[in-house]
Amino acid sequence: MIWFTSDTHLGHANAIGFTNRPFDNIEAMNRTLIANINACVQARDELYILGDFSFRIPAEDAARLRGKIRCRNVHLVPGNHDKDWSQPDVAGTFVVEPPIKVLKAEGRKFVLSHYPIMDWQSMRHGSIHLHGHIHTVGGAYNQANRARGLLRYDVGVDANGMMPVSMAQALQWFEGVDPCGRPEWEDLVGGEEQAG
Repeated sequence: MIWFTSDTHLGHANAIGFTNRPFDNIEAMNRTLIANINACVQARDELYILGDFSFRIPAEDAARLRGKIRCRNVHLVPGNHDKDWSQPDVAGTFVVEPPIKVLKAEGRKFVLSHYPIMDWQSMRHGSIHLHGHIHTVGGAYNQANRARGLLRYDVGVDANGMMPVSMAQALQWFEGVDPCGRPEWEDLVGGEEQAG
């Protein structure tokens, strides 16, 4: 099975406050987020972390936290807060992917990145864009995308009850949704005309 998550921000105290995460301290946050991954993702599964695994902790400490995740096949699509995982002391911690990774599975194309993209490969033909970065809380963003026929989904922990999202869940979320293609300018500016 293939799983996705993003923006765990392990070690980052401010992540608790700016997204109202239900933790008293960093240790509780780190422990719970890793336990939530381990509760879903099996050792032989594939896990894609779409950026910002950790923040403001040494790479060696982040690698130790990665070691607590039972899944052996953990891919990292780099985010704006990720370390240089090619350093000799931590090389091999993750399978480091390019900033935009195209994954073909279950008869679909998935376009993975840390950042939300406005226009992605094959979007008019049903490809699904998974991302993080924006720390949406709750499901309103993902629901709005689905309602518009925009096959874009925030897999970040804040948008998903602190849990990873399976490929099956993503496919089910968009089941029966006709892709709208690229968003129109009016969608981006709230229907207001730009002066110019």
